[in-house]
Amino acid sequence: MYLEIVSPEATLFQGEVTSVSVPGAQGSFQVLNHHAAVVSTLVKGIAKIEGKLEIKEAFKAYFQHKGDETILTLENGGILEMNGNKVILFVD
Repeated sequence: MYLEIVSPEATLFQGEVTSVSVPGAQGSFQVLNHHAAVVSTLVKGIAKIEGKLEIKEAFKAYFQHKGDETILTLENGGILEMNGNKVILFVD
């Protein structure tokens, strides 16, 4: 599935990933390829992204790598939208 991570300042990442796990307002959840359409508010916490992410040098400080996962800390929560095999993660 295709993932975009967007902040108010810039698009931090765009590319193909295997899965995205996020801290939703109603509890943590994971989206995979062909997941049903969903829009959810996110709370402060950690987003885990599986797949080979090639992050631009200017944005590497936002991400940490742990094994096959890439970690993005959501300092102020955000919003996740999944539709048509595309995930958009809006972060502050």
